[in-house]
Parts: sequence; structure tokens; C-alpha cells
Amino acid sequence: MANESMDILYLIDRLEELVARAFHVPLGSGVVVHRQRLLDLIDRMRVAMPVDIREAREVLQKQEEVLAEAQEEAGRIIARAQAELEERLKDEAVVKAAEERAQQIVREGEERAQSLVRDGEAQARERLDEAEKGAQQQMEEADLYSLQTMRRLETQLNNFLNTIRKGIQTMEERGH
Repeated sequence: MANESMDILYLIDRLEELVARAFHVPLGSGVVVHRQRLLDLIDRMRVAMPVDIREAREVLQKQEEVLAEAQEEAGRIIARAQAELEERLKDEAVVKAAEERAQQIVREGEERAQSLVRDGEAQARERLDEAEKGAQQQMEEADLYSLQTMRRLETQLNNFLNTIRKGIQTMEERGH
């Protein structure tokens, strides 16, 4: 996770460089940034997102697959129980035993499906919690880095503005 954090910070540095090298708009404090470079950088940032977030999504997908498999297995168990029941309909005692066995098989299938679902949900919650914690930490680090960067930019812009004001004042004094 530290490596991913460094990747994000590296990409934020590249974003700062892109803004610093941008053309200044003559009036105001705006800049013109090369659109494709900005979009490429955003794509790279998206790829550098923590693996935990992607893994949490995969765990949720796996949970859905496990649930579908459990439901299919329960369907197969029920179908087998029904087939077994139909074969033994000739004898009443056998029929009753078959019904009980079918119910037992259905209960076992349902219990197994519920167990698989519970396990999948627990894993998904655990991975999601880890991913959220990691994402929150990275967001805090990125926010701090962005704040520091913006403060540096503000200082640079203020220095630049002061230089311009001094230049204007000097030019005005020469004119009189």
C-alpha cells in the first residue's frame, strides 16, 4: 500500500508540474492546460488506485458467484430429491422416508447456501473495511499534499503579483 501511495503522490507531482508549466491567461489567475496530457494523467491516477478497492469489488463479485453456485446446487439437490421421491411412490413407507430425506437434503442445501453466503458477506465486509481505511488514509495524505502544494503556489503567485506591482509602480514613477 505504501508503494501505491507513492504512485499517487508521484502522479500528483506530475499534475502540479503540468499546472506549473501551463500557459497563463493574460487576465485573471487562470491557466491553459494541455487537455490530453491532463486526461492521460487522470487515467494513470485511476490505474494507481489502491489494490484493496479493486479487491473489494472482486470479493463482492465472488460472493455473488458463490451465492449463484449455492442456489444452483440447492436446485440440483431438490431436483434429485424429487426424482428420488417419484421413484419410490409405489410404497407408502418408502414415500414417507423419501419425503423426509428430500426435506433433509433441501435443509442441508439451504444451510450450506446460507453458510456460503454468510462467509462471502463476512469476507466482503472485511475487504471493504480495509479498502475504505486505505482509501481514507490516501485521501488524507493527498489532501495534505494538495494543501501544501496550493500554499506553495499561493506564495509563488503572491511573489509574482508583488513583482508586477513593483514594476508598475516603477514604470509609473518614471512616467511622472
